[in-house]
Amino acid sequence: MADNFPQILIFGCGNMGSAMLRGWLAAGIAPEKFVIVDPVAGALPEGVKLYRSASELRGTFGTALLGVKPQMLPSLAPDVARLLAPRALVISILAGTQTDTLSSHFQAARILRLMPNLAAAIGKSPLGLFSSQLDQAAREEVGAMFAGLGTPIWLEEESQMDAVTALSGSGPAFVYRFIDALAQGGAAAGLPPAVAARMAMAMAEGAVALAAGSSESPAELAARVTSAGGTTAAGLAVLDQDRALQNLLEATLRAARDRGAELAKGDAS
Repeated sequence: MADNFPQILIFGCGNMGSAMLRGWLAAGIAPEKFVIVDPVAGALPEGVKLYRSASELRGTFGTALLGVKPQMLPSLAPDVARLLAPRALVISILAGTQTDTLSSHFQAARILRLMPNLAAAIGKSPLGLFSSQLDQAAREEVGAMFAGLGTPIWLEEESQMDAVTALSGSGPAFVYRFIDALAQGGAAAGLPPAVAARMAMAMAEGAVALAAGSSESPAELAARVTSAGGTTAAGLAVLDQDRALQNLLEATLRAARDRGAELAKGDAS
């Protein structure tokens, strides 16, 4: 992958952009492959080129990653377009910003929508991908480019991107909140808060690692932990009563998905 990796112009290196950058560097990509344009980015790894303004750059790039806030796109698009080579690949991680909108700003470019999460920094992110403009060969090149960040998953319908954003992009925050709630529950059950927090984190790490390496579904694994009339069954009865947990998570993901659709319509409030 490192030998054929393209030079990438990254516009905006905030939380997500920097996570992707760290993931690529950890996968062995040379820092010289990355050119960052960000007026406020902090110190970057040695060898990564940082510019505070697009006006400082000359030449063109065949690949650009957009990591700015969606509402900033109209004002920044002319600066990006000036730096694109013909038929450049423009990769957008802008939540809710659809291909038609991106194409209106970058008419000569090929558009790829991407939804990663912060686990890209350790090569463990699901990577939701959509493009109607890439052939199979180009898709294979894209898959190789992102392999160091996690698992590329191609979508056949752009409308699915809002759901991917809710599940994959926002999902880590929901998991962290659940772990925190488990820790607080452990403290309420009688453990010292610091002990409960350590146990909740270690338990979640082990459970996820076991699930990731198992051929059994999460539902099957839960059943394996559960003995009839035991402690686990008593706890699951609370989560399962009237589909309490399922209803809560469906409502959570629906709210995140619908917010993505609102952003697509230009509602940044």
